Amino acid sequence: MRRLLSALALTVTTVLAALAAATPAHAATLDQKLAVLSAFTQATAPSQAAWAWGRANPGAYPGYGLDWSTDYCSDSPDQPLGFDFRLPCARHDFGYRNYKEVGRFPANKDRVDSAFYFDLLARCGRYSWVVRPSCDSLAWTYYEAVHLFGALVVSRADLDRAAAYKAALERRR
Repeated sequence: MRRLLSALALTVTTVLAALAAATPAHAATLDQKLAVLSAFTQATAPSQAAWAWGRANPGAYPGYGLDWSTDYCSDSPDQPLGFDFRLPCARHDFGYRNYKEVGRFPANKDRVDSAFYFDLLARCGRYSWVVRPSCDSLAWTYYEAVHLFGALVVSRADLDRAAAYKAALERRR
């Protein structure tokens, strides 16, 4: 419990210090934005709580230009087998979108993915012990998908090349 409270205090202190330095009249510096992003993307309960508070109060970060948008679990079900993964997916989107925006995505991807898995397991912990193993298994599958393929970027040119290649193969048949 002492460790949890210490971690929460450190997270809150980091966020408040960054907020105090960036007033509405002045944009946050890159270092200030990175401090807030780091505080919001750790695989800890205090980080998860700080992010949830920030998401509920985005006006508290006027000089940060944070992207709070989400498509939740993208092309995967948001609620597979009835397990609600929307909030873990939203925090994951937050980490990916904001670190990409500041050009620091590769260096932070693994941590954001680990926080995603932490959030998924926390969500699964809310379900009965009878169904929790199924939820945990889905959580691992979702984590592995983003861990292995989350950095994959497919452009329109890639899709066009693949379509042309497929058409050429079909003509040969």
